[in-house]
Amino acid sequence: MLKIAYHPIYKHPLPEGHRFPMIKYELLPEQLLHEGTCINDNFFEPETPNDKYILAVHTPEYYYDLVNITLDQRAARKIGFPLSEVLVEREVIIADGTIQSSLHALEYGIAMNIAGGTHHAYTDRGEAFCLLNDQAIGARYLQSKKLASKILIVDLDVHQGNGTAEIFQNDNSVFTFSMHGKANYPFKKEKSDLDIALETNTGDEDYLDILYQTLPKLINEVQPDFIYYLSGVDIIASDKLGKLGLTINGCKERDRFVLQTCKEHNIPVMCSMGGGYSPDIKVIVEAHANTFRLAQEIFF
Repeated sequence: MLKIAYHPIYKHPLPEGHRFPMIKYELLPEQLLHEGTCINDNFFEPETPNDKYILAVHTPEYYYDLVNITLDQRAARKIGFPLSEVLVEREVIIADGTIQSSLHALEYGIAMNIAGGTHHAYTDRGEAFCLLNDQAIGARYLQSKKLASKILIVDLDVHQGNGTAEIFQNDNSVFTFSMHGKANYPFKKEKSDLDIALETNTGDEDYLDILYQTLPKLINEVQPDFIYYLSGVDIIASDKLGKLGLTINGCKERDRFVLQTCKEHNIPVMCSMGGGYSPDIKVIVEAHANTFRLAQEIFF
């Protein structure tokens, strides 16, 4: 059964100006239930994980400054959200959603988190709406439990996974792959194990051709026993924060190829949703919903 992490705190109210597209975290589960892609049993509520799993990735100084809301103003501004106890609690629960989804992926082949994909969070700081790096925390958790040894992170959000790259920069047990918009944030990029920077307005055909050539070869070279997939839908042409030119169907075919490739290689995959900022919320929800539909179609 497809297991999906979702908690009501994912949709908690933010100050005016930050609520859109956060509403997607409320609308997406409703859509999946309404259309019959999912039933209530597909969803589970993550909890608060033990601090030690977060501290396996983030420095104590940074993490406890977040928890105690004592982060200095400059560092807080880089995050982009007004800091609050509920915001930090939300991020911690999202991290547990990815941890628990990782365990479900080992059991069922795939599992998903309605939120997550917070790949701009570094070891010692947050950036761009990312406080804690959920997939890095999940990867460290699996390794600490000896449930995975070689992990591949496939980051196909339109923005480079700079925090993820920094966290694993000296760690050969986690291979970081980021395919992103060359002209997109972050403008000073970190060095992933493999970066593919795409030109502005790259469309379906070129994007998919590069992915088709890259991913199977990468899996054969890296030989991962677990994959984290960041399936951001901000690669769509209408996205306000992206500079690529894919259609919704192109984005869907991207997901189909990634999930099918994981299935064919018998590698468990955990998916975090990542970004999506098109002006029409229906576009965001539809693009994200496609990932869940494909998971059901391919794995179940």
